[in-house]
This record gives sequence, structure tokens and C-alpha cells, in this order.
Amino acid sequence: MIRSTPSVAAFGWLLLAAHAYAAPATEQLQQLQGGLRQARAANDWPAYLATATKLQTFLNAAPRSLLEVSRAQLHVGNTDAALQALSQFAAMGQAADLPGLAQEFATLPQGPALQRLQERMSANARPVALGASALVLADAGLLAEDLDYDRSGKRFLVSSIRERKIVALSRHGRSTDFARSPDGWPMVALRIDAQHGRVWATEVAFQGSALAPAADWGRSALLCFELTTGTLVHRIEAPHAAALGDLVITPRGDVIASDGEGGGLYRLPAGGTALQVLNSTDLVSPQTPALHPDGRQVFVPDYVRGIAVLDLASGELRWLSMQGRFALSGIDGLYFQHGRLIAVQNGTLPERVVLFTLDPTFDHIVAETVIERSTATLGDPTHGVIVGNDFYYIANSGWDLLDEHGALKSDAHPSPPRIMRVQLPRTS
Repeated sequence: MIRSTPSVAAFGWLLLAAHAYAAPATEQLQQLQGGLRQARAANDWPAYLATATKLQTFLNAAPRSLLEVSRAQLHVGNTDAALQALSQFAAMGQAADLPGLAQEFATLPQGPALQRLQERMSANARPVALGASALVLADAGLLAEDLDYDRSGKRFLVSSIRERKIVALSRHGRSTDFARSPDGWPMVALRIDAQHGRVWATEVAFQGSALAPAADWGRSALLCFELTTGTLVHRIEAPHAAALGDLVITPRGDVIASDGEGGGLYRLPAGGTALQVLNSTDLVSPQTPALHPDGRQVFVPDYVRGIAVLDLASGELRWLSMQGRFALSGIDGLYFQHGRLIAVQNGTLPERVVLFTLDPTFDHIVAETVIERSTATLGDPTHGVIVGNDFYYIANSGWDLLDEHGALKSDAHPSPPRIMRVQLPRTS
């Protein structure tokens, strides 16, 4: 995942780093954010409410957009509407210390409605642990980001942000270096193309990051290594200022790469040498695409807007509805299996790993099962991989220990990341 640097906003998370070249969706978000800032500075809360409502629509009613609406409703004196927005926030499995987010929430009147809200959020914050620790990476300094499983070699491959490499991890926990970044940049995404004996990965020189030379900031590349030896075979430079952060490989060998900062989605055709733009207009921060079973589409999680279904031929997309029940934003890793989407969400409150069940047409979500949340082991989770009927995912990655420049916080005490395993429920 490419984590954008937050700046000053009502709830900081809403303001993602954006650039003049950004896709229209990112520009729309900037305009809405600017409207919120202006209204707040002018103490014009009716205008703030109008903009927050537009933001809610733009973000497909993502949970955190409801907090902005609720906050504005309190300022205009509509307490019932504020509580209604918060109730929907809680109905989507979210929990928060509301006064800690914004002082306005401390003014919510005591009564049965507030009590029910607090009880629901308390339930949403209770620990769930359906999985168990499978492997512990001994190196606490890795900052583990992505992983895949090499079935022929019976090993996991794990990318490292801070140590700028990919490590191979045996099923018994023995770790060896697989490959290093050719440019000395953080290694981010990785996916194994077993059919062709290749490993595809990305390296990113994050803008403003202490983890890459300043002269390289804003650059990223798609890399191809031999699966057996780790030898670099191809390096393809990404468009300027794009940050290729997540990958998926189609059955025919096409590589689909997402740009979590600029909002672009790219394709490298099998055997190709140049990236093609799939979509650069509708996404703000696309993360790990998941293959649709029809082979013609992919599910694309946008970190702020939810889950889109994108047509690979036309580049057009549609959004899965959150239905006021399902939190589909804040997804880093997304994976499809037997009519279900498994999501690693490090942008929800609380962070969690969850399984979403789709209807038979794969057009909407009908149920969810939380796999892990609010546990001592989860920390900041990132990505996963399905192996047979098991889902393995990175927990305690270490992202939460970095400051906005990618350096360890002064009070950080890194601990080893874990690979967790959960047996997925059988489907009929």
C-alpha cells in the first residue's frame, strides 16, 4: 500500500497528498477538502454541512465521511441527524473515542440514543481472533509490506520497506534474502507468476521519504525477478510521480499495478515492455486489485472510496454499495475466493481483517465475518495470500511506528512482524 501523508483537516485522514497532475477524482477530493477548510475557517457550519454531505456522496458513504456529517449536524443544531449518522457509522462495524476525534462530540446529549451508540461501538471494538500465529519474522526492522507463497519452493516471499529487499521465509521460519532493490528504494508490492517462473515486484522512492535518496523522490518501477534465483530480469520505470504500490497477475500473465498516490491503474501486457493506463479518472488511492472470476474484470479497493469493479477492456468501473452496513474503505490487501472477498483493512476503526460474502452475481455484499481485530498480535496489518483453504496475512507490520517521512518515531520500539493464518470457512 502507498500511504499518503495526511495534512491539516477536520479528521486528518481525509487529506491525502495530491499533485497538480492528479486524476480528476483526486482533484474532486481536493476541492471538497478545500471547501471544508474554508467553511470551518469562516465558522460557516451550514456550508460545512453542505460540503460534508457532498463528500459523503463522493466517498460512497464510507464510515469516516459520516463523522464529518455528524459533526456538522451538531453545529447546526440537528442533534437527531448527528446521532443518526453516528449510528450508521457504528452499524458498519466501527468504533471510536468520539470526543477524542473532535471536541464537538463531547456535546452529544446523554440519553438512551447515546447509550445505544456507545454500547454498539464497544461491541465493535471487542477483540476477535479466528486466526493464529503461523510464523514470526526474526528481523523487527523489516517493515514487512507484501507477501506471496511459492508453492514449488514451499516458502513465503515478503517485501521489506525499510530494508529495501525481498526475503524468503521457509515454512519452518528460516529467513534468507531473495532479492534487493536495484535502486536502493523501499520494496513494496510482490506477486509470483508461477506459470512463467517469475516474481513481479515494485520499488518506490516515496516523495519526501527518508527511505530513498531525495534525488529519486517521486519515482517507482516495476521489477521482474527469476523465481528460482532472484536474478533481476526486467525493470520498467513507472510514469513520473506515480507510486506503484500493489499488484495482481492475470491468468494470461498481464500485470495490473495500482498507483496509490496518483490514483492510476496500469497494465503491463504479458511479454510487454511498457505500462498501459487502465483508468486514471475515477480512483483516488487504489490498492491491491483482486481478480474477478469472469477474467474480464478486477475488484479494485480504493482506500477512501471503497471497492470498485473495473472492466479490463474499457477501463470503466462501478462501485459496490456499502449499504450502510459494510465498511469497504481503508482496504490495503484484497483477495477473492469462492464468491468471497478477504480484506485487510488498516484504515478502519478498528483495523481488522474481514471476509465479505458476495451474492451469486458478485454485484453486492450480503454478509461479513471479522477474522481479526483489536488483538495484541494484529498491530498494523497489510497484505495476505490464499494458500489452499488458508489465508495468511502480515500482522504487526510496523507502519504505525514511522513518522510522515518514513523514519522511526523517537519512541518506537519495533517488534517482529508476524504471519497469521486462518482457515477459511468452507463454501457449499
